[in-house]
Amino acid sequence: MNLPPKILVIGACGQIGTELTLALRQKYGGESVVAADLKRESDLLKGGGPFLPLDIMDRKILQVQVKRHGINTIYLLAAMLSASGEQYPESAWKLNMESLLNTLEVAREENIQRVFWPSSIAVFGPDAPKTDCPQNAWSTPATVYGISKLSGEQWCHYYFRRYGVDIRSIRYPGLISYKTLPGGGTTDYAIEIFHAAVRGETYSCFLRENTRLPMMYMDDAVRGTIELMEAPASRLTVRTAYNLAGISFTPDEVAAEIKRLIPDFSVEYLPDYRQAIAETWPESINDHTARRDWNWKPEYNLSRMCEEMVRHIRPELAMSTKH
Repeated sequence: MNLPPKILVIGACGQIGTELTLALRQKYGGESVVAADLKRESDLLKGGGPFLPLDIMDRKILQVQVKRHGINTIYLLAAMLSASGEQYPESAWKLNMESLLNTLEVAREENIQRVFWPSSIAVFGPDAPKTDCPQNAWSTPATVYGISKLSGEQWCHYYFRRYGVDIRSIRYPGLISYKTLPGGGTTDYAIEIFHAAVRGETYSCFLRENTRLPMMYMDDAVRGTIELMEAPASRLTVRTAYNLAGISFTPDEVAAEIKRLIPDFSVEYLPDYRQAIAETWPESINDHTARRDWNWKPEYNLSRMCEEMVRHIRPELAMSTKH
């Protein structure tokens, strides 16, 4: 019989980790969710529940903390993302692989009930279908980040099949959030553009105006993650990682929506090395399998997401300029 969740969130101070920790604490109670990170505790998490400094590369320390806190559920969110990974490929591979293997081994040895590990649309390379990219599309990733995620998916499948570790995963698209700053990904422009608009600045976009990519508002991503983790194991047919779709748009389209809200906003396009990364990814994702297996459905379209981002960033910016 499954016990009530006692959750460890590794990488809790990152872009996804912060919001996921907040949502998990709201759902299960602050004391039931232990936040862990190599960085110091995020201001957004302070006072909400236990925090511990943790180096995920140290398997023995991870095992000690899992035992000490009676952990039965782990969310592993520590990673080096796509753009950063291309600048430091060996470091990206080492962090992304060893963190997962350390977690899988501890999960196996300590009989952890459930593990979550995020994959990414970066597993799909230039040979995958550009539109409506299916769950089982041919994967030839063109970045170290994508290679590490594709390898990680196979490790997840292996540990499930060989040892019965109940690990679940989602191929996240680009994630858009107002609570935390982006962390070195190719879709970071879709967060930076809102901050520039609210500050009244011209935004210099590092992708071309017509570069269409799959994106998702963070609220949908967090809700989808928790829904997957709560789904009965018997309903899950994918033990690598589920495709998850939200909104596909171009920089030009999001800029037009922002102009609807902030008419004076302007943007210039100065593509850099991240353009080449973006061009290897699909433009849209087919998530039929997630919808069928655990009733996934996004709630945010482009207009609603833009309205939420501007509404939340405006008061934050006003507060920061006062200090």
